[in-house]
Amino acid sequence: MTFKHSINTAFRGLEANRARSLLTVLGIVIGVTAIMLVMSLGQGAQDLILDQVKGMGTRTVIIGGGREPTGPSDAGQIFNDSLKKRDLDLLERRENTPSLKYVMPLVFGASGASYQSDTFNLTIFGASPLMEKIFDMPIKDGSFFTDEDIRARAKHVVIGNKVKTELFGADDAVGKVIKMKGHNFRVIGVLAQRGQDFFNFDEAAIIPYTTAQEYVLGIKHFSRIITEAQSEALINEAAEEIKLTLREAHDITDPDKDDFFVITQVDLAGRLSEITSVLTIFLAAVAAISLIVGGIGIMNIMLVSVTERTKEIGLRKALGATYRNILTQFLLEAIMLTGMGGLFGIAMGTFLSWAISTGITRFTNIAWTFSFPISAALLGIGVSGAIGLIFGLYPARKAAQKSPIEALRYE
Repeated sequence: MTFKHSINTAFRGLEANRARSLLTVLGIVIGVTAIMLVMSLGQGAQDLILDQVKGMGTRTVIIGGGREPTGPSDAGQIFNDSLKKRDLDLLERRENTPSLKYVMPLVFGASGASYQSDTFNLTIFGASPLMEKIFDMPIKDGSFFTDEDIRARAKHVVIGNKVKTELFGADDAVGKVIKMKGHNFRVIGVLAQRGQDFFNFDEAAIIPYTTAQEYVLGIKHFSRIITEAQSEALINEAAEEIKLTLREAHDITDPDKDDFFVITQVDLAGRLSEITSVLTIFLAAVAAISLIVGGIGIMNIMLVSVTERTKEIGLRKALGATYRNILTQFLLEAIMLTGMGGLFGIAMGTFLSWAISTGITRFTNIAWTFSFPISAALLGIGVSGAIGLIFGLYPARKAAQKSPIEALRYE
């Protein structure tokens, strides 16, 4: 019996029980669909995060307060108040950091904002006028606050587009007074709509950092210091200058004892990419469990099929079919079942991923992109075929080992 004839025989065997075949591969279809969904949406999430990081600017270097956490055991070693005004002054000196173009302190916290009877929960950013340049924040109405506002601790606020819509509707917001943390702030500017970004500025209020420290957050330190290098080529040099300056200021001689951490945009993108990749692989592994369940189901159905087709097996053996012929036929049936299930799963997973990605983009402000995961498709086909081979081997051997005389007597 040729291999082509074995394939035709296996196909006719599956076609004779279409309903059973479809129900048998359901577990494989669901498993491969789940893997495609997880991998596709995971890649879309990764692309979205990396695009948002890139939106911060390719020359951005971020300084964080406290030792950079590397695991749960480091939680108690973080000193969030380590970045002070003296550090900002030292970093702003050209002789200390010649590779830096901008240096901006940043503090942030959550608060509710109210205007008349309307309220809205937002994020408060305390920054300097450099924020407009570093984050490329076009003003739709009004203007940004000035260095004089910083020195005077002025209660001026620039609000995001959604904050303006929620509190003022179609009315002008500039010149109006909103209340945050029990203090009145005059709106001097409204940001143009930005959509989903690394920071959601549409739902934020930006005030002078001195005002935020004294009246809103009640702190003396900075949450972050955002800097920008003179050029992309100087990013690593700028990071080293920052480390040397802060270590000298904090009397640190051992780099392992830094009470601050420095992250470049390349570092941040790499870390976020690694995190999303690990989560995607973990979720895909969880989804793959259903493939094992589907394989067990296929083995059970194939055993039932062997029992029902005992006379057919005996007749084929009586006509000259060998152990290998019978084994090959039933193995091919199992592999064809799981292979078809894998193809259906890829098609269904691709469609659902596209539909979800399109729905997210259409009904939210998130620029979610659809991604067809070729690796997931190849994995789905490979694993489904392997499952057919592994779980189909036992029923196939049971069929091939049957005695032709006993099989023909079977009732």
